[in-house]
Amino acid sequence: MSVRIARREAAATDIVALELVPADGGELPPFDAGAHLDVEVAPGLVRQYSLCNPPGERHRYRLGVLRDPASRGGSLAVHRDLIEGRLLQVGRPRNQFALASDDRPVVLAAGGIGITPLLAMAHALHARGTPFTLHYCARSRDRAAFVAEIEGSGFGAALRLHLDDGPDAQRLSLDALFADRQAHVYCCGPEGFITHVSAGAAARDWPADQMHVEHFKAEVEQSGGAFTLEARRSGVTVLVPEGRSAAQVLMDAGVAVPLSCEQGICGTCLVAVIEGVPEHRDEYQTDEEKAANTHMTPCCSRARSARLVLDL
Repeated sequence: MSVRIARREAAATDIVALELVPADGGELPPFDAGAHLDVEVAPGLVRQYSLCNPPGERHRYRLGVLRDPASRGGSLAVHRDLIEGRLLQVGRPRNQFALASDDRPVVLAAGGIGITPLLAMAHALHARGTPFTLHYCARSRDRAAFVAEIEGSGFGAALRLHLDDGPDAQRLSLDALFADRQAHVYCCGPEGFITHVSAGAAARDWPADQMHVEHFKAEVEQSGGAFTLEARRSGVTVLVPEGRSAAQVLMDAGVAVPLSCEQGICGTCLVAVIEGVPEHRDEYQTDEEKAANTHMTPCCSRARSARLVLDL
């Protein structure tokens, strides 16, 4: 669908906030807290960004995008090219990081730009009256996007700000984060931050169904033996060597493979498995879905069997 950039502003150092409105002046599809949007930031270049405005708003989508020096083109294109008034193509909101529907208290743990989905969650939790605490870690206050907005909101008292350049007393304490054994914990941010918080959960034997994480990046490992891959509908069979992804080899052979993140996070390339056993390396599917072996992500996953047949 087509949207227009109605407003662009600096949300923090190296972070830009974009407000998107319907190009035709109508209403946007609804979304739940934790949802993200597929955005075509340049021709053929699609990236996912979390929605951070209050769920229930139908007149706008709001995004926060970090300018990442290690970007593969997405964030650099956003910061360089996406100006007010420009039209964009976006998908409907999708959510793999939804809030639980029960009435347990909630702890939100944000690292840097990981604040974006958690800000939408804070709006939703405040609206439904669920008690929550928002732990927000950033390198410095000038790099903490939306912090003044949060402080001035109706849930400002829930904020616990932890700055790398601040005094030791305000640093994040895992004991404080995991103090309430009944709480759901939602964590988003850089991989090092997620690893740190997840290790804290594991050390405290935290219930798996109360620990929720969303990754912005994942390491793509392409080691492993070669395997034969058939794209049944396309009538193409290829050999996927070590060091190359199934998606890359298929596309070189002329098979259309929908790609976006290329890291096994977004689910854009998820495809049905007809024969064989995949070796799952994605972060998109649940453990139960991976065990079923009915679908795989060819951008990063490989094969346990010598031959794999996909519905492509």
